[in-house]
Amino acid sequence: MTGKRTGKPTRTPRGVRLVQKVSSTRAFAKVAPHVVPALDRAVHRLTRGRVLPSARMLPGVVLTARGAKSGLARRTPLACMPEDAGTWLLVGSNFGRPGHPAWTGNLLAHPDAEISWKGRDLPVRARLLAGEERAVAWRAALAFWPPYAAYQARVEREIRLFRLERREAGHGNAGGG
Repeated sequence: MTGKRTGKPTRTPRGVRLVQKVSSTRAFAKVAPHVVPALDRAVHRLTRGRVLPSARMLPGVVLTARGAKSGLARRTPLACMPEDAGTWLLVGSNFGRPGHPAWTGNLLAHPDAEISWKGRDLPVRARLLAGEERAVAWRAALAFWPPYAAYQARVEREIRLFRLERREAGHGNAGGG
């Protein structure tokens, strides 16, 4: 990784390297999907959107998207990669487990959604990335969080990448009603 201002390589802090190593393991992939989102949802709700525990290591959003089948609002805490253009990249890694995470199917069916970002609710539209645009975003995601490479190596599916772009409020409805 390089620093934004200097262009020189930046050192990853020791604690972050440890978390990256642990999060690349199969054991983490078994436990984390049950613990991390539940803890994030509870703390996010209790703090009225001000705190997202997993965001201590990676930036995070709480995505509200309509369920692909039910049409009901589904809230999912997710790591994200904020981009300079004011967009966010979401990586459907599912911690390197075989199936695509449910939220990716929800966004494919209903791309208009909402995110809670730093305590603010923002309407967004999700776009599945493909081709060269996906390849560029994937390289950026790997530089941002190297464990994504381990997740991809464990699965046969191509990990889905979405770019979230802001949209005007009232255009689309993440809540389904």
